[in-house]
Amino acid sequence: MSQYSPLINVMIAAAQKAGRNLIRDFGEVEQLQVSRKGPGDFVTKADKKAEKIIFEELRKARPSYGFLMEENGSIPGNDTSNTWIVDPLDGTTNFLHGIPQFAVSIGLERDGDLFAGVIYEPITDQTYWAENGKGAYQNNRRLRVSARRDMSESLFSTGIPFIGQPAERHAQSQKEIGAVMDKCCGIRRFGAASLDLAWVAAGRYEGFWETGLQPWDMAAGIVMIREAGGFVSDSSGKRNMMKSGSIVAGNDSLHATLLSILQKSAK
Repeated sequence: MSQYSPLINVMIAAAQKAGRNLIRDFGEVEQLQVSRKGPGDFVTKADKKAEKIIFEELRKARPSYGFLMEENGSIPGNDTSNTWIVDPLDGTTNFLHGIPQFAVSIGLERDGDLFAGVIYEPITDQTYWAENGKGAYQNNRRLRVSARRDMSESLFSTGIPFIGQPAERHAQSQKEIGAVMDKCCGIRRFGAASLDLAWVAAGRYEGFWETGLQPWDMAAGIVMIREAGGFVSDSSGKRNMMKSGSIVAGNDSLHATLLSILQKSAK
């Protein structure tokens, strides 16, 4: 059985407290007040409330740490080495449509490197977490990426561009899906990148790819996959995911194959 460090305890407590509030709002989803911040990209009162809860909990526990948050942006801290990276509700569109596929994601960047991550799935009460050098876990069960080596037996997940994004990106996404689909046993699109990454770490998917992401979509999941024995890069094969907004993740056998297929589809 794993032993939570004080850091992970703080992160889990904040994520679960926010998650409990999301559950209450999810039960009244039809009555939520919704505003728009872009085509197909919604923000709710629940989203903002969850972020406020996480901010207050983390600030109370580590008052000097900085923040990078989806709704309120960057808030510098006196401790310039540590920054919380927070997505209070990943899968907002699912949430608003009553689809129970969403998560709370909290990452910690330390001295420029991703150090720890927690992804909490409120509907199932599952907590995925990882800390540098200590492994990745689902609750208290150790996670390892899938051992599959054959593309034809492998399952992948991705994200699909929505309305308002450039036509070129829609076209490229279709090319990528077609190229991967031709080699694997299936592709899934569930609409919450943090959970997709957690499920790669858990061995449910052999890999995941997407472009146009934000740091808070990826931070916790990147730590998780690395600690579960997988590989993560951007679409060019470099470790610049947080700045480029692109990510290709996979197990140790198929990451390079998936990356190669995606790169060829872009030519």
